[in-house]
Parts: sequence; structure tokens; C-alpha cells
Amino acid sequence: MSHGTDLIARIANRQNLVDYQKKHWTGSFAEYLDIVRHQPQVTRTAYQRVYDMILSYGVDEIIVNKEKQTRYRFFDDPENEGQDAVFGIEKTLMNLVNVLKSAAHRYGTERRVLLLHGPVGSSKSTIARLLKKGLERYSRTDAGALYSFGWRDEHDESGEPVFTDCPMHEEPLRLVPTEDREGIIGALLADHHDYEYGIAIEGDLCPFCRQMYLERMERYGGDWSRLVQDIRVRRMILSEQDRVGIGTFQPKDEKNQDATELTGDINYRKIAEYGTESDPRAFNFDGEFNVANRGIIEFIEVLKLDVAFLYDLLGASQEHKIKPKKFAQTDIDEVIVGHTNEPEYKKLQSNEFMEALRDRTVKIDVPYVTRLSDEIKIYEKDYNSRKVRGKRIAPHTLEVAAMWALLTRLEEPKNAGLTLMQKLKLYNGKTLAGFTEDNIKELREEAEREGMHGISPRYVQDKISNALVGYSESRSINPFMVLNELETGLKHHSLITNDDLRKQYKHLLAVVKEEYEDIVKNEVQRAIAADEDALTRLCGNYIDNVKAYTQREKVKNKYTGAAEEPDERLMRSIEEKIDIPESRKDDFRREIMNYIGALAVEGKKFEWHTNDRLRRALELKLFEDQKDSIKLKTLVSAVVDKDTQEKIDIIKTRLIKNFGYNEVSATDVLNYVASIFARGDVKE
Repeated sequence: MSHGTDLIARIANRQNLVDYQKKHWTGSFAEYLDIVRHQPQVTRTAYQRVYDMILSYGVDEIIVNKEKQTRYRFFDDPENEGQDAVFGIEKTLMNLVNVLKSAAHRYGTERRVLLLHGPVGSSKSTIARLLKKGLERYSRTDAGALYSFGWRDEHDESGEPVFTDCPMHEEPLRLVPTEDREGIIGALLADHHDYEYGIAIEGDLCPFCRQMYLERMERYGGDWSRLVQDIRVRRMILSEQDRVGIGTFQPKDEKNQDATELTGDINYRKIAEYGTESDPRAFNFDGEFNVANRGIIEFIEVLKLDVAFLYDLLGASQEHKIKPKKFAQTDIDEVIVGHTNEPEYKKLQSNEFMEALRDRTVKIDVPYVTRLSDEIKIYEKDYNSRKVRGKRIAPHTLEVAAMWALLTRLEEPKNAGLTLMQKLKLYNGKTLAGFTEDNIKELREEAEREGMHGISPRYVQDKISNALVGYSESRSINPFMVLNELETGLKHHSLITNDDLRKQYKHLLAVVKEEYEDIVKNEVQRAIAADEDALTRLCGNYIDNVKAYTQREKVKNKYTGAAEEPDERLMRSIEEKIDIPESRKDDFRREIMNYIGALAVEGKKFEWHTNDRLRRALELKLFEDQKDSIKLKTLVSAVVDKDTQEKIDIIKTRLIKNFGYNEVSATDVLNYVASIFARGDVKE
């Protein structure tokens, strides 16, 4: 067997022919009625199908600032390894799904345009793309199956019947005469009285199918039962590429665009065959509204549409009807999603002629992310070890870029004692003395426009890319490379036309650099003090003294055996490292003892790293005790003695093992922190 034949056989063996045949099922109208009787969900409207598709992935209940929120796993894009995952806008997605739920139950929002509104790069297009791709996949599953039909037209040379499909992929139940629909629905739901959506046979046949219907009724003398024998029902798979059930419309130059792109156009070559342009067989029902029937249509930059298009949009949303040229109004069933940026929406608000459109839209704000951990995830999707080959991204590189982007989006807190950086940390879940989760909720409520302005993730992604290709001689990129790219790019940023705003963004870069210094100093300090045995001994000593202090007892000296007063100097030398004032020392010590007691009740063991504040204090204390033996300043000198070099190598190893550095980035960060020590910026 040749290599090529072997490859063909391998592909053939992987095919699932049974699954293929299931997805391409065809049958009679009577067989379709049997399917509906057993699975009434095949008749769902477009809104019902989209809503059920989202729910099919499951939900998670999360708590954010004491507020229960629902996270829909669908928006994690699990089918595509999270490539289009949306992070940090749970409330926005909850609002969107609630609107879909209302529309699914026919509470009114099914007659509206869903308008995703927000700044550039805030994931509006991503959400629309997720919905379209998700609906395509859902239609391939048993749970998401839907059907359309075709008309037997003629026979081919072999005598096999040829069918012409409904050009708008309509629901086969529309073939049922209006006067018989109620009775048919009752019979189909006989075994499913509790089906939440019920079955609603709404609307009339499209112009093409209406003509086919009338011709056959005349041919068969009004015998509807003979008419449906000419019907072939088929399973349909939604596909944007095949223009079935998924449509996308993008504004173009006014001279090159007309309303037929939405509602179809006359096929002039067929006029000679059928004699008149009002014959539906001489019309192409291939506008975006036509092809998106039964599914979803996305309007890119919807408010940039010409007024003529907006009239079509009004009828399509409110009446679920479109008006193809030369034909009567035609019923459609589709989810209409548009998205727009801030400037266009402001124009809509100020344009009194657009009042009808404003009244028919449900605006859903899609802000930028305002939680640091979520912004980092956005960049990690594109810049990770799988995608970036041959270069290492040093620790905190994506973090500082995300930090700066967030600072440009946050509003200055009204509390004079709170900095913008502290606000960022509070939003990210860090606890700060004097601030509770209620305070964080208040901070969010007082900043109504937060997340609707600032730097887009796209700008940051572009600058990370520049850093990756711009420093060709470097095997890794570090935070300073990216920060330099971010600052340089501000001079030419097309969306920053205000010099004051540019200066503010540069100032925020300085704030981020200062925060990065604190981060790496902390990591080097922890690496120096990462002696587990020493930390365990120091912690045990501290806890023994705190226990004796809070219980008004004495401590037994391990060497002399004598009972002594608790070592106040030791306890304060540790507590001062995390700024516990003298007036609060008793509270802190009781807090630690209560914490240990609570762990014991749960059957858990207390260790030096269990309590985050105490861990930080112990590490700083041990760092202070050990730093003089290492002399970090010597790193920036030309000569390092063997003993010091060995200690430095130990620190590097700890940075690599505990903090994610490699040899190059560990050396870089150690040299950087050493230069800070050499400048005297850190107390020694």
C-alpha cells in the first residue's frame, strides 16, 4: 500500500458515517411530525435556541464583593481551548443572558435589537462571534437539532425526484393551514404538556414557498394531504460559511451598498425564463436577513448604517418582517445583535430622527475589564509558552502591562486616603486595612463610568508584540521592555488627542514602575529569607511568646529552663515589618491566636506560611537578619568573592524555583534589585 493510500485510509477510518447520516437526515412531512411529537424542542424560535445553547454549557455561582453572580461557562469558549474566552464582565454577560431569557419566553425583548455598546476593544465583537460559532456547533448536536424543507420539483435523468429547498430555511410547520394550527399544536404536545416553551406556529411562508404552495393546491384541487407528499423535510446545520442561519452585515461605502444586501435582489437572468420580475423564482432570497433566518445576524458598527438600512432593521426587530423588492412583507425569525462604540451611540442619542431605533434597542454596556487578574488572562491567551517560541516572557511582564491598562480605566477615588493603585488592588481581591467588601462595592457604585474609557487591550497587545520582535538579541522580554514600548507608543496613539491625557497616562506608567520595584524587591527579600527551617523556628518562637503574652503567662527558656517574661522586643521586631502600630499590637496578637484556634477546630495545622500577613512579617524579619551576610551591593561591583557568589546562586535558584524565573531573568532581576540597594533606596 502506498503512503498516500495509507493516509486516505486513515482519514476514512476516522469518519463517523452514522453521525454524518444523522446530521443529514431527510424524511417526509409525516415523519417530521413524529419527530416533533417526541422532541418539541426542534420547533424552538431562534431566541429560545440561543438561550438554551448558552445554558447547555452549565453555570457557576460566584461571589464578587458580597454579590452573588452567575458565570456562564459558554463564554469561557471551552470548545476552542478558550481562544475567544471573555473575562471579568460577569454582570454584562448576566444582563445579556437575562435579555435572551426574556426573549425566549416571549416577554417582549424578542422584538428588540440587542445593542452591545462600549469602548473599542471591549470584546463586543468577541461576544457576537461566540454566539454565532456556538449556535453553529449547537445545531450539530442532538439537543440543538432543527429542520427545514424543500419542494419536489421534477425528476432527474435517472427518475429520482429533485427537490428545491426553501430559500429561507423555514420551519416546516408553517405548511400547516392557519385554521388547523391550534389543533395540530394540541396533538403534538399531547405527551409534553409541561414543555416550557410550547409550540407556536407563527408567520406565513416566504414568497417562494407561498407560490409553490398555491400552485400545488390548485394542481391537487385543494387536497392539502397530497400537497405535503411533495415535501421533503431535512435536518439543517447552521453555518456562516455556507450562509445558512448565520449572517453578518458590515457597513461599506454608501455608493457601493444598497438595501438588497439585506433583503435579496432580482435575478435578471431568470426573468426571461419566468416572464416577470415579480415571480419569486426569479428572485434571489440571499440578503443577510434571508440567510440568517432561524439563527442569528450580527450588525458590525450598526449605528454607521445608512438610514435606508435602519428602516429595514426597525421592521425586522419589531414586526419580525422584512420587505424584499417586489414582494409582500416576509416573516423572519432571528436574533439581531448589533454593536457600536461610544461616539456613534452619542450621535444616536442626539439625533431626534433616530428615536424609533432607540425605542427598539436593548442597550447592553460592555465595559473594559477592571479586575487585574482578568486583564492578565486576556494577554495570557496570546502570550504563553505554547504560542511564543524561542523567547521567554519574564515574570510580571504581562502583569505590569495589565496594571497600567487598568489604571487608565479607573476613576480617581473620592476617598483622599486611597490611591488609584490601592483601588486597583482592592478590586483585585487584596485586603487593605480599613476597607471592607462593602467599601469596595461603594467604590464601584460611585464610579458609574468606570471601564467605559481608558486604554484598550488591543493597544497593550500591539506593544507586547513590538517588544517580542523589537529586542531580537534578547532571549527574553522583561517588564521594562514592554513599559518602554507602551510609553513610546503614546506619542502616536490615534485615540489620544489630548496632551493632558497623554501626560496622565505617562504618569501612570511611573506609578506602575514604582509598584514593580516593590514587587521584585519583595521577591528577592523572600528568596533571601526562604530558609524553611529558619522561618519555622522564628514562627514557633513568635507564637510561643504571643501565646504567653495573651494568656498572661511566662515563657520557658529552652536553654536555661527558667521562666521568663514574653520577649516584647522579638514580637515587635516582627510586627513592625507589616506596620502594626504599638496601639494595635494587642489586637493583632489576639487575632493570630484566634486564627490558630479556628484552624484547630477545623482539624487543620498552623504553619508559618498559613497566615498571609504573618508570613510576610516573618520573611521580612528573616531578610533583615540575613541580608548583611550576603551584601547585595557587591552584585553591581566588578568583583564578587566565592562565598558571596555561592549565596547569590542560592538566591537565584530560589527565584527560579519559587517565582517562575529562568537563569537570565533571575540574574536580571537580582542585578536590578542590587542596584536599588546600591542607590540606598532600601533601608538596610
